[in-house]
Amino acid sequence: MMSRRSLAVLIGPVLGAVLGTLATVSAWAASVGQAAPPFTVTDTSGKQVSLADFKGKHVVLEWVNPGCPFVVKHYSSSNMQATQKDATAKGVVWLAVNSTATEHRDFLAPAAMTQWMQGQKAAANATLMDTDGKVGRAYGARTTPHMYIINPAGTLVYAGGIDDKPTANAADIPGATNHVKVALQETLAGKAVTTASTKPYGCSVKYASGA
Repeated sequence: MMSRRSLAVLIGPVLGAVLGTLATVSAWAASVGQAAPPFTVTDTSGKQVSLADFKGKHVVLEWVNPGCPFVVKHYSSSNMQATQKDATAKGVVWLAVNSTATEHRDFLAPAAMTQWMQGQKAAANATLMDTDGKVGRAYGARTTPHMYIINPAGTLVYAGGIDDKPTANAADIPGATNHVKVALQETLAGKAVTTASTKPYGCSVKYASGA
């Protein structure tokens, strides 16, 4: 039978690695009610886009991966596009963020990503290519989609899922509560967001290994 000392020697490094990973993830994750992490990243047209460019405006960040069935659910049904259009019509800036690593099979080069977004008739103001994962990790983005709303003061006021139906079935959309629409309606009216944090759902973000 293994002694306690031997067991400690065996699991000590593993436990330390796990705790270290959890600490790192915690450090990455942006917190609702706190300042949104700043960033500067290139969009699909090669233009540098900074969060600071939109100071004084509401901003939505949408993590996207065209290879994810959950993303397909919201785009094939036009639910994501309708949510984008509803937001941008009210002066909200919508930024889609692709954090898929270049070595992953789901990766689309900027031109292909542009073509896909245009083919979907997406209404995002820009699609950002976060191939090194720095923006995604700064926000703690875990899934595609994973949604964030930043108010004009630069504070993160919502983080989580697009709605409350965590499935890949488009038939569930009509009966879902769209958290993003509700949160935007409240914050645009100058009110506190009632449901400021929800559990995101979808495919895992395909970050670069070691990033």
